Amino acid sequence: MRREPATLVLGDGTTFEGYAAGFLPESGLVTGEFVFNTALSGYQEVITDPSYAGQIVAFTYPHIGNYGVSALDEEAVHPWCHGVVVRDLSDVASSWRSIGSLEGFLRHHEIPAIVGVDTRRLTRHLRDHGALAGAFGHASFDEVNNAARAAKGTDGQDLVSDVSTKALYRQGDGPLHVVAIDYGIKRTMVNQLAQRFRLTVVPSSTSADEVRSLGPDGLFLSNGPGDPAALGANVATLSDLLGTMPIFGICLGHQLLAHALGGGTYKLPFGHHGSNHPVKDLATGRIEITAQNHNYAVGADSLQRGVISHVNLNDGVIEGISSPQDRCFSVQYHPEAGPGPHDARYLFERFESLLRDGVLESA
Repeated sequence: MRREPATLVLGDGTTFEGYAAGFLPESGLVTGEFVFNTALSGYQEVITDPSYAGQIVAFTYPHIGNYGVSALDEEAVHPWCHGVVVRDLSDVASSWRSIGSLEGFLRHHEIPAIVGVDTRRLTRHLRDHGALAGAFGHASFDEVNNAARAAKGTDGQDLVSDVSTKALYRQGDGPLHVVAIDYGIKRTMVNQLAQRFRLTVVPSSTSADEVRSLGPDGLFLSNGPGDPAALGANVATLSDLLGTMPIFGICLGHQLLAHALGGGTYKLPFGHHGSNHPVKDLATGRIEITAQNHNYAVGADSLQRGVISHVNLNDGVIEGISSPQDRCFSVQYHPEAGPGPHDARYLFERFESLLRDGVLESA
């Protein structure tokens, strides 16, 4: 397949060469914050994860697209990332589940890609210098370079309002009723909850009084994109609900719960994005291999209430908190992760036990 030459430029001026793929925008370029993901599979789940809103995903695994795409693997109705960077994009979809090629999927959803890039060099640069805004495309070098210089990252941005559902919806028919606040909720997350509970998913703008009016047995806080420090109104809602019902948060939900408990967050140099991060449960000593996708983390010793429950064994970052007196807990990683790993799926059972018994278990 003949492709147009394309250029990738980071905000610090670092340049990479490649070829345009996927959707070709009229402007000839796209901007966003570049992050790298270390997963070996699950590229469709990554691309459709709403937590990547505002970002461009570079895959460290060199061969992407080899098993095509399937509607069963989509985490949202369409991708929210701004673009994709790949070393080698497969033209052949070799899987009985496949209904099309990854490039066809990108074109259908108008997601630009750049292929043939030295992704090892790009990953090392982002690892050494941190996540950087930038641009890529088949426009002239000057156009791409100027766009890269003007591009902005996710700091201070409320991206949740863009990705959250606009209307309440329901799923599942269990005896216990859970309200899930959608900050950018993944489809797998909805499915895991609906298998256990009568689930009501509400927009991120839902007030504390509106949540209470639904009469839930518990509250779930979803994943989502952007800077938690920019979501003061959402934190105020959680502060109002804290202690009135059991709460379980994941990813951005974990960060917002930490803010409601008096804590703070900060931006990691290059974030955690992948499906192979080891996490230790401090109460049990158990080690879990986890999927992660976040650029921000809870600050050490920042909590005014609650305790640290999990830590990342790679860098010591806080991966979980709990406050038994407030009947709430949260984790930074993704126990629902599709396609996996599934080491942490027990956390949904822990939430169910909390709803039934009113006691937060540690094991």
